[in-house]
Amino acid sequence: MMVAADLRVENASWAPRKGAPLLLHPLSFEVGAGRVLGVVGANGAGKSTLLRMLYRFNRPVSGRVFIGDEDIWSLSPRVAAQRVAAVLQEQPTDFSLNVREIVSLGRNPYRVGLVNNGAKDAQIISNALNRLDLQDLAGRRFGTLSGGERQRVMVARALTQEPQVLVLDEPTNHLDIRHQLEIIELIRSLNLTIVTSLHDLNIAALVCDDILVLKKGHALCFGPPTQVLTETVVSQAFQVDASFEQLSKSGLPHFTYKLNSQG
Repeated sequence: MMVAADLRVENASWAPRKGAPLLLHPLSFEVGAGRVLGVVGANGAGKSTLLRMLYRFNRPVSGRVFIGDEDIWSLSPRVAAQRVAAVLQEQPTDFSLNVREIVSLGRNPYRVGLVNNGAKDAQIISNALNRLDLQDLAGRRFGTLSGGERQRVMVARALTQEPQVLVLDEPTNHLDIRHQLEIIELIRSLNLTIVTSLHDLNIAALVCDDILVLKKGHALCFGPPTQVLTETVVSQAFQVDASFEQLSKSGLPHFTYKLNSQG
């Protein structure tokens, strides 16, 4: 059963090797249990670098990352995989597996040797397939799927891990409009703490409880979308001239952009 937990980052930074310039400068923030944090910024701002720290791929050179009261680097890889799951832009290359087999890999952190949990695992896998509208594709080989279908398979695999924190790197990439909306609705419905990088600021404003804006590896600002996603901040972060209109029903900003003289 998926139960959300607080995510806390304390003074965390990262560089590719000792003595190298920092790609992500020290930053601190907290995401309350069950909240959705959107990470936005231009290419090279440090979004993927930050996400890799959160799902325990990049070890911070300073600071710590906590899920609940546990430093994720104090946990074994197996236990950490029960706490946090990630859906990346890179997808598996083993195209010989079918969809159900790919999704079932999310249960690996709970298995001891070759022993699985039988009926319980089967039910969790079936629920994930149904939730992502993949039941009719369960027997299809992964390599025969479209990019959008593969993305949905990877989200289903992450859900079968039953994590407390879900990290999503551009989850709407490759998706048509209908499935973008479905992923957005899924994100909003999950009882999970979610951190997602997004290019589309209008989707970020719609989905996220809080926004972290990065620029060249530094945290530019953090807070609710209506406070953070201002014309000034967006223009500074992306080196464009941003303007927005207030959406009457939601009260959220809707952005349009044009190049500025420095873009």
